[in-house]
Amino acid sequence: MSNKPLLILLATSLLVFSCSKDKISDEALPQPESANQPATREQINEFVLSQLREYEVFKWEMADDHLLWSAVMRGDELVAIGYQPAEEGDIKTRMHLIDINEETWQAARQKIINFVVEEMNRDFPNEKFTAESLMPLTENGTLPFINMRITSERILAALRQMPEVRYVEPSGYSFADEGAEQITYRSDAGCSNSAASSLPAADYVTVSPSVKVPWNFYNASIPTAWNTSTGAGITIAIIDTGTSPNQTKLGSEFASGQSTGRSITRLGTYVSSWWPWASPDGPNDQCGHGTQMAGLATAPRGSGGASVGVAYRANLLAIRGTGDVIVNGSSEKTGVANALVIAGNNSGVKIISMSIGDVFWSSQVADGVYYAYGQGKLIFSAAGTSTWFTSWVGVIFPATMDEVVAVTGVKDGASLVKCSSCHSGSKVDFVAVMQRSVSDSRTSLTLAMSGNSPAYVGGSSAATATTAGIAALVWATNPSQTRTQVLNRMKNASQFYPGRNGEFGWGIVNAATAVTN
Repeated sequence: MSNKPLLILLATSLLVFSCSKDKISDEALPQPESANQPATREQINEFVLSQLREYEVFKWEMADDHLLWSAVMRGDELVAIGYQPAEEGDIKTRMHLIDINEETWQAARQKIINFVVEEMNRDFPNEKFTAESLMPLTENGTLPFINMRITSERILAALRQMPEVRYVEPSGYSFADEGAEQITYRSDAGCSNSAASSLPAADYVTVSPSVKVPWNFYNASIPTAWNTSTGAGITIAIIDTGTSPNQTKLGSEFASGQSTGRSITRLGTYVSSWWPWASPDGPNDQCGHGTQMAGLATAPRGSGGASVGVAYRANLLAIRGTGDVIVNGSSEKTGVANALVIAGNNSGVKIISMSIGDVFWSSQVADGVYYAYGQGKLIFSAAGTSTWFTSWVGVIFPATMDEVVAVTGVKDGASLVKCSSCHSGSKVDFVAVMQRSVSDSRTSLTLAMSGNSPAYVGGSSAATATTAGIAALVWATNPSQTRTQVLNRMKNASQFYPGRNGEFGWGIVNAATAVTN
């Protein structure tokens, strides 16, 4: 297979790229006159692909200084810099305990900022850079990282050697080259959410008071589990593209019918504007994906014939942390990290569901995961979805993290076969049936952007939200349980337990067994 098809396949790893990406500036910073030319996007991608094939994960620490600088220049020129006091060791397990306002942490941060400003002005004496001009993104105030505009390979190389620096990564690099051949990002669960024009009777079962239960819920025995638990008292945080203000089932009707006594909170952490004074855009979904995931996990058991969610009495914290499902923009990575902090600090949140990701490891997003994990949250993430059969891609970030439960989708049938657009691999923990074996288009059902008519949705994204809903059913049977206890109950109720499949982990969770075991 040539490099170009590989790049196109990998670039399509997630979703429809119909929502605009964040833009940092229309004007590029200058480069030193003596600078080498940056590597081409094709050369960078070829290296990334080689690392993915060998290690199944790509981190920017694998790249040399020139390739790192090249990716910065081929991106938005923003660099994510993780910092810590020089004497600190590994802080992953202590991320939630760190106070970055303490003197030693502020000193480390300021040392890095001063160094970058001084050295950028040394390389470009006519520019008169300040910290404000080189830091267009608002800092989150909790996690120890900053974003700075840096166009000097020499400065990047020096930063990587500083004891106060944990990582140096290009914030806005992606496989797609918007200035050249346009590569379209697509998946079963991307930025489109239209109500189905017709629904085969076999794709749902109508139950009281007047809702449709998606056909695939029965593959996980979810309706039987409702005899024991409906998720009451548990809050699920969904970090995605927000929720539609026009979908009343995620608004005024969220606590209707048999879903009374619960609440929904809608927040936004994603900033689409590059202006330094810009605020988050708000919670409203402009993509459709977040509305779909919220519907799968928590849609009410109400009226009108809409589809019902797995945990239809659970509370929902819906955070718009990204503009679409590929987390490859600087503001998207910051938005998701900030959302993880909000969910981590919310004592009511037990479960975090993220049907989002990218082929690139993002350390600033990972910092957010470490923070929320340290607060005891059970975190689910999608293994990856593509429009082509790309088994070699494997599981994407952040589902590759040890702190995250990776989920993918499979077809119905006697044996497990991943859905046509789903990724699988050794990092997968659970699967959920998401597609008819006889038809790629007949997937699960969820809420559309408005109205009661359901929309079809599939892929690993949908499998993730569904499995997060099952976790809420299990946790609601005993709210004092720990994350580990809930996860063990789900494993014990899965088809391969006590074994583990190399592609599909523990397999399909039997929700009815999980809530009673």
